[in-house]
Amino acid sequence: MAGRRGALIVLEGVDRAGKSTQSRKLVEALWRRGVRAELLRFPERTTEIGRLISSYLEKKNNLEDHTIHLLFSANRWEQVPSIKEKLNQGITLIVDRYAFSGVAFTSAKENFSLEWCKQPDVGLPKPDLILFLQLSTSEAAKRGDFGNERYENCLFQEKVLQCFHRLMEDKTLNWKMIDASKNIEDLHNEITSFAEEAMQQAKYTPIGELWK
Repeated sequence: MAGRRGALIVLEGVDRAGKSTQSRKLVEALWRRGVRAELLRFPERTTEIGRLISSYLEKKNNLEDHTIHLLFSANRWEQVPSIKEKLNQGITLIVDRYAFSGVAFTSAKENFSLEWCKQPDVGLPKPDLILFLQLSTSEAAKRGDFGNERYENCLFQEKVLQCFHRLMEDKTLNWKMIDASKNIEDLHNEITSFAEEAMQQAKYTPIGELWK
């Protein structure tokens, strides 16, 4: 019998919905329970490609829209060997943003179809669970630091939200919608129970391929 693998759990949502806070809290909670878990964030800003993306997001440089989309995808692909290795070692990965963010943000721009945006990420490791932190764009805008990075404006975030909802229509993926306006602890408890369920189900199933 093959060893038990870890689960790939992704947190998504509009900017400032609390993904980073909840991702960290989930990893800490799993560690306290003796579960091997690690946090992964996209974009992974420490690689060559990641540094390029980071300076673009901080408005320090401009890149053509197709180019930046493909760079975001490349940034995910360069982590795939490590993701697969860790999952197969039984480590659960909590991922702060994944391909869904990439697709939602680019397809919210003019002249980009959802299908074109999905193509570069087809075949990435498929998440066992995608937790979508639902927060109205007006609520998100009230939270700290909103507006510091390139895409943080309400009108654009509203379009992004619509693109996310279209992605959630895909029944081959395990989406769970969560009300992110709840207090941090209630939100954390709800996320943890979904995560535990996903980890149980992932144990003996092979890693899937996204959008295939």
